[in-house]
Amino acid sequence: MEAKPVIVAGTFVVIVIAVVIAFTQYQTGWESSNEMVMEQFLKSQQKAQLEFENGSPILGSEGAPVTIVEFGDYQCEACYHWFHNTRSTLIDNYIETGKAKLVFVDLPFLGRDSPKAAHASYCADDQGKYWEYHTILYTFQDGPPDSGWADRDRLSAFAFSLDMNMDEFNECMDSSKYKQRVKANYDDAVRNGATQTPTFILVSSDGTTKKLGGAQPYSVFAATIESML
Repeated sequence: MEAKPVIVAGTFVVIVIAVVIAFTQYQTGWESSNEMVMEQFLKSQQKAQLEFENGSPILGSEGAPVTIVEFGDYQCEACYHWFHNTRSTLIDNYIETGKAKLVFVDLPFLGRDSPKAAHASYCADDQGKYWEYHTILYTFQDGPPDSGWADRDRLSAFAFSLDMNMDEFNECMDSSKYKQRVKANYDDAVRNGATQTPTFILVSSDGTTKKLGGAQPYSVFAATIESML
C-alpha cells in the first residue's frame, strides 16, 4: 500500500519530463519555422527590390547567370569614363558570351537635363533604338551638367542622327510620356542604396548580390563575376 504513492510520484515526474521535452521541441520547432518564414520574407523583399521592370531593355541573354544592374546619370563624368574604359571589354567577355546581362537604371540627379536625357532614351526605345541612343548620349557627353550638351534641342538632334521618326520622337518628348518611369527608376536606385553614379549591383542566379561603387576597372568586374558563376 505504501509503494503506490512512490509509483504515482514517479509517474508524475515522468509525465512532467515528457511535457517539458514536448514543449521544448514545440518551441524549437516554432522558432525554427519562424526563422524560416523570416528568411523567406527577406529573400522575397530582396527579390522584389531587384526587379527593375522600369529600367532599360536587357542587354545580353535573358538566361545569363549574372545580372549587372548599372545605376547611372547621362551627365555623370565617372559614368562616361566607365562607359569608355570598361564597358566594351565587359560586353565582349561576359555579355556576348552569355555569362552576364546588363540593365541600366536611371539615377538622374545631377541637373535639370538629366531626367530629360533619361526620358529621351525611352522615347528612342519606342523605335527600337534604346541602346543606340544610350551609346550616343555617353559618346557626346560634353562639359559639366546642364552646360547645354543634353538640352532639348541636342536630344532631338541625337534622335535625328539615328534616323528616327522625328514626329514620333518629339511627340513622346513633349507629352512627358515616360516621366513616371524615370521617377520610378530614381526611386528604385535610392531604395537599393545607390548613393553615387555609377553604382553597380551584380546579382547571381541564386540571388546573391554584390555592390560596386564608382567607375571600377574591368579587373574588378571580372573577378566579381567569376566569383558568382
